[in-house]
Amino acid sequence: MGTEDTPGGKASPDAQDSRPSVFHSIKLFVLCHSLLQLAQLMISGYLKSSISTVEKRFGLSSQTSGLLAAFNEVGNTALIVFVSYFGSRVHRPRLIGCGAVLVALAGLLMTLPHFISEPYRYDHTSPEDMPQDFKVSLCLPTTSAPTPDPSNGSCSSYTEARHLTVVGIMFMAQTLLGVGGVPIQPFGISYIDDFAHNSNSPLYLGILFAVTTMGPGMAYGLGGLMLRLYVDIDRMPEGGISLTTKDPRWVGAWWLGFLISAGLVALAATPYFFFPREMPKEKHELHFRRKVLAVASSPVSKGKDPVSEQSPGESPKKQDGLAEVAPDLTVIQFIKVFPRVLLRTLRHPIFLLVVLSQVCVSSMVAGMAIFLPKFLERQFSVTASHANLLIGCLSFPLAIVGMVVGGALVKRLHLGPMRCSILCLLGALFCLLLGLPLFFMGCPTHQIAGILHQPTQPGPGLFPGCMKPCSCPSDDFNPVCDPSTHVEYITPCHAGCRSRVAQEALDKSQVFYTNCSCVVGGGPLPAGSCDSACSHLVLPFMLLVSLGAALACVTHTPSVMLILRGVKKEDKTLALGIQFMLMRVLAWMPSPVIHGSAIDTTCVHWAQRCGHRAVCRYYNHDLLRNRFIGLQFFFKTGSLVCFALVLAILRQQDKEAGTKATTCSSGLEQQLLLSGPEKKPEDSRV
Repeated sequence: MGTEDTPGGKASPDAQDSRPSVFHSIKLFVLCHSLLQLAQLMISGYLKSSISTVEKRFGLSSQTSGLLAAFNEVGNTALIVFVSYFGSRVHRPRLIGCGAVLVALAGLLMTLPHFISEPYRYDHTSPEDMPQDFKVSLCLPTTSAPTPDPSNGSCSSYTEARHLTVVGIMFMAQTLLGVGGVPIQPFGISYIDDFAHNSNSPLYLGILFAVTTMGPGMAYGLGGLMLRLYVDIDRMPEGGISLTTKDPRWVGAWWLGFLISAGLVALAATPYFFFPREMPKEKHELHFRRKVLAVASSPVSKGKDPVSEQSPGESPKKQDGLAEVAPDLTVIQFIKVFPRVLLRTLRHPIFLLVVLSQVCVSSMVAGMAIFLPKFLERQFSVTASHANLLIGCLSFPLAIVGMVVGGALVKRLHLGPMRCSILCLLGALFCLLLGLPLFFMGCPTHQIAGILHQPTQPGPGLFPGCMKPCSCPSDDFNPVCDPSTHVEYITPCHAGCRSRVAQEALDKSQVFYTNCSCVVGGGPLPAGSCDSACSHLVLPFMLLVSLGAALACVTHTPSVMLILRGVKKEDKTLALGIQFMLMRVLAWMPSPVIHGSAIDTTCVHWAQRCGHRAVCRYYNHDLLRNRFIGLQFFFKTGSLVCFALVLAILRQQDKEAGTKATTCSSGLEQQLLLSGPEKKPEDSRV
């Protein structure tokens, strides 16, 4: 291995080693990096699959949980610019390994709240020595009702401080998760591009992109499996539990997925500490047919533009962006020059409009990815595990297909900027149209005694004295349903029930409450919330959502091409880096908080924690559907308007170019007429 094998013609210590090493293979690096990014996206996407479970476990509002999910982007965005500065000045494989170790530690830190918290008690009003969910929720006389012990009250300063500590640990873990992910993708992409053969680089990046995109789908699948297990599976109570996964108080083992994902990231990080800082550049092209190579690299490579070959997904070769503008700047000079370069890039109207359209699409995707499982749970009465499996099996595979189709159309049809904008406009339009039926796919909230109740239905309204002899706990939550009237009661006590019966059937314990004074006939009432009458609509709903996601993803590749064609050649890589940063700042960070705040406004009954609002027990389903889908519709409309403006500007530019061409041709004809007949043939040929 000579000096010509290393960048710049300099022999590195690794190149001088006469013994060949398996870690000097770029193919092995591509394999390791694909597995690492797959595991990283699993651990970063796992919180989205279990967000409603974390809310119930720790009493968080949707706004707080949305902020928690967004903190992953805070740590990432704060340091991503400095990655552009350092570029290849550092030992990239080792820095990737250190970042992956930090990601694994952040995943372990996310599990810490489970181990330092008390075991989950789904009935907080029952004394410690009494089996949960046994007598405390029944209609008992005031003298017989258990009296809470003030010395062990749940609102002591110690308990409140512990709750704040648990929430703070999760926010810290999310921030570290973002910080650890900073060097992984950009350094990996640049390392592959530097040492792979120029013809093989698009294929390697295409493989990396294809494997990586499976990460979020696998995260939802892992969430669907873990949330079937009880949260305290490692410390089950002696008498067991009487909950099923359909019970609204059920909390799954949300922490177990973080533990598994962190272990996978740690395993995938190990090889990076053995890769050299520089390796010999790959000399031989892979013996594939060009047709296969073009199809395999279509999501990444568009033509022979080296910049477009280095921009898979949303992660371009960010670290070399500013290096091209100022390769030898100090950190201070780099920070000073960055705003000027940013403003210069934002002056391009096509670039600005395309980025704004992608911000709208990313805002829609961020809100849907985080709160769609919770929406399905509330709107269609499906379990958390079922909702995650639906999303992982339908939405993400179709989104990947949409990206591949968009890249293939651009590649096969050789679409220029005008046709790319038309393709983006059509994709955004059909995505918008597919979202319209979602407003009407759902059911109104079933009747809840004392909260949402019609006076024509039986209950406390027709039996005003039925709860008078009972001393119902103020913040107990143990819902029961009257199947004959489809009225739900917050607790058996609110239905006036005085006895409880458990029936064993097929390894499951079904609980019924009888002697209910507020119910016609006295019961029995089964434990749990009333089933939704719209559960059969969940599959058509998910099909429409998934098809809309696929159409939105079709616009991804042509929109990247519009960015590459809309800026100067020397600004292409920088423009992609700025696009990535703006999407983080304007979409992935604020969108979860916006969606969570909108969901909170539809709550009709809040649980209380020490006098403060905690998790929402009941939502107005009509308001929830209209506001959640309405936000999605708003962002889709914004994307459509931006693409329409891009098409209008491109048409105007074509008209101006045509006018200039006509003017130039007429001027050339006049010059030919004035130049004389003897020079006419030669000028015509020119």
